[in-house]
Amino acid sequence: MAVLDLAMQGVAVFGFILFFVLWLMHFMSIIYVRLHLHKKRSEVKQSFMQLAGVSLLKPLKGVDPNLISNLETFFTLDYPKYELLLCIQDNDDPAVDVCKKLLGKYPNVDAQLFIGGRKVGINPKINNLMPGYEGAKYGLVWICDSGIRVKPDTLTDLTSQMTEKVGLVHGLPYVADRQGFAATLEQVYFGTSHPRSYISANVTGIKCVTGMSCLMRKDVLDQAGGLVAFAQYIAEDYFMAKAIADRGWKFSMATQVALQNSGSYSIGQFQSRMIRWTKLRINMLPGTVLEPISECFLASLIIGWAAHHVFRWDMMVFFMCHCLAWFISDYIQLTGVQGGPLCFSKLDFAVAWFIRESMAVQIFLSALWDPTISWRTGRYRLRCGGTAEEILDV
Repeated sequence: MAVLDLAMQGVAVFGFILFFVLWLMHFMSIIYVRLHLHKKRSEVKQSFMQLAGVSLLKPLKGVDPNLISNLETFFTLDYPKYELLLCIQDNDDPAVDVCKKLLGKYPNVDAQLFIGGRKVGINPKINNLMPGYEGAKYGLVWICDSGIRVKPDTLTDLTSQMTEKVGLVHGLPYVADRQGFAATLEQVYFGTSHPRSYISANVTGIKCVTGMSCLMRKDVLDQAGGLVAFAQYIAEDYFMAKAIADRGWKFSMATQVALQNSGSYSIGQFQSRMIRWTKLRINMLPGTVLEPISECFLASLIIGWAAHHVFRWDMMVFFMCHCLAWFISDYIQLTGVQGGPLCFSKLDFAVAWFIRESMAVQIFLSALWDPTISWRTGRYRLRCGGTAEEILDV
């Protein structure tokens, strides 16, 4: 009995520690969003014409309904010195025609089309980008995914964060306003759970970066071996950021979000994407196995049991109140990340939030069940440490 009592006391202590850590994350992310994101700059830190030149690497594969409008925003950037390097793996990819159309529409933009890639490892994105990276002429490289949409001053915002001690500037991933429940589900996730972890990690000094929109110093990447050095990984963005941090450089977050605007989306695609990301985190960071206890429902159960054990409070009443407080704080954070009115109702938010939270444990268990992932046109078997091998059909 003494051992059991000691174990129960240990669980109760863990519950209160969990409560403190999770709500600290809530408050850090909410405050950071309100203070840092969507700031209107009255003046840029540098003279506009003295901003450093940027080589923009754009990996492209296939065409979705929003590709043309998304890609065109990069041709209309209000920035004095940048080149747009469009990279496509296959000559018969329909994205080739889209690029040629935009190159003809904007002949005054310094832009090139690279077709064919160069296979240097298992990562298809790195293979695709190799010719563009080798041809980049500026000291800053901006790798930005095909589904991202930007504003005219987005590049100015990124470079203004690139101070003398900063080696990488990244954008907080978010989702553009789109129609349908699947779009609402994505927007709720990228406005609540994802930024809570992403921002609190960066605020506390943990390097947490996604490769959707990253501005980096090319000479630092070259010191680490260039893009080739990261071709053995699927999560190349994590290891690129780690290489930059290991060389003593700091990170900074842009004031504008990295706005995802894919024209192809569904609940199934969202779920598959979350499972893939979870698999990558588990293989790179073993501590990810504790991730489910950071989700609302499971965390509320653990904390509710601790409150019942210590204070004799009704566990289910505490569970419901804690979930309600979590729900309200998530809505506050979402509106901050949005930076304006939401395109869906509070009822839509409530339904999407509940479904997303209910999916969390199932997504984690699915990720544990199968160590292989499907990405782009390939299948890969993950190894501990983040490396992977391609699974070839025999």
